Amino acid sequence: MNLTNKTIIITGASSGIGHSLATEFAKRGANLVLGARQYVTLCEIAQSLEQQYQIKAIAVQCDVTIEEDCSHLVKQTLVTFGKIDVLVNNAGISMRALFNDTDIDVLKKVMDVNFWGTVYCTKYALPEILKTKGSIVGISSIAGYKGLPGRSGYSASKFAMNGFLDVLRLENLKTGVHVLTACPGFTASNIRNASLDKNGAQQGESTMQEEKMMTSDEVAKIIADGIENRVRTLIMTGQGKLMVFLNKFFPSLVDKLVYNTIAKEKNSLLK
Repeated sequence: MNLTNKTIIITGASSGIGHSLATEFAKRGANLVLGARQYVTLCEIAQSLEQQYQIKAIAVQCDVTIEEDCSHLVKQTLVTFGKIDVLVNNAGISMRALFNDTDIDVLKKVMDVNFWGTVYCTKYALPEILKTKGSIVGISSIAGYKGLPGRSGYSASKFAMNGFLDVLRLENLKTGVHVLTACPGFTASNIRNASLDKNGAQQGESTMQEEKMMTSDEVAKIIADGIENRVRTLIMTGQGKLMVFLNKFFPSLVDKLVYNTIAKEKNSLLK
């Protein structure tokens, strides 16, 4: 798939990987529908990309936890462009707290954004993507392959997303629709700063060494290439690929390795 003149919806497009994806797609000539709650920021991004890359971009205020917002996002895309070629389910939120200490509402909020947001947007976009034989993309995580201590809600939501996308891929095996599960490793972005603590408040400060992580721009380029080449799954770091491989054959060993890695975090939850 050449992305020139394709219509691409991106949720969570106001920052991090979503913003980087918008820029990367614009470089490749795609027209964009940017969805997020931060409407003013989205408008600024859309205007900047239009001016810089001579593409068309619109901003749509959208909270993916609200089904009606997801429906409106798709309707606005069709009003403006008349088609949908790619849906990128990128909107996401994380959390950091031991399950025993965590308010259940925190897990519900993470699941609402990461899983149900993907389901809602995909439900309304799929009929149009069937027409264009386009792509549905889920920005998942290595945490969707291996549970991470202190991220019970996040891991559960990404496991759920992976299962949902897997079924979607099988159901569309002969329709021409491409389904991509993209799993970045730890990426330098604001997701950890915005992570919820045990009470649902934002953590405010990353507990990890962001400077050693893959950048969101690097992740965006890999995902854009994956869409163009209609790749099935992207696991983007050597560490992630090794963990997924080892977990199939040596799960107990991986348990220890993951525990030790998370235990080295700043202000670790593991004592």
